[in-house]
Amino acid sequence: MHNTIYEKSGGSYTQVGDYLLPDLLPGNEESAVGIWGQRHARWLRHNRRITYTNLLISGKLLGYLADIDRQAQEMFSRLIEQYAATEGITEQLKAEDQLAWVGRMNSIRERAEEVVLSELVYC
Repeated sequence: MHNTIYEKSGGSYTQVGDYLLPDLLPGNEESAVGIWGQRHARWLRHNRRITYTNLLISGKLLGYLADIDRQAQEMFSRLIEQYAATEGITEQLKAEDQLAWVGRMNSIRERAEEVVLSELVYC
């Protein structure tokens, strides 16, 4: 039974106390936006205001940010694996010299983060 125009167009309400509040943002996608998506959102808000506003108004912002976050996380993981394989960082090194392994892995993480930020997040 649809009583309002909002409900007829597919909207829904959530009861909070005595009030019915419209569900304006999808709840599932909001939690899917991680650090990469949050950084991209901040960059969009400051550098591409029109794009940010259009995505926000159309209701596509959270889905877009979740997609950017997923792509960035996949790229980050792939780069770390590739860099570690290229530089010969193995579990044997981890077992023999943990301090050297941590230092080299931190270096790899920093380089991978820079690549992801420049290629995907801040563009």
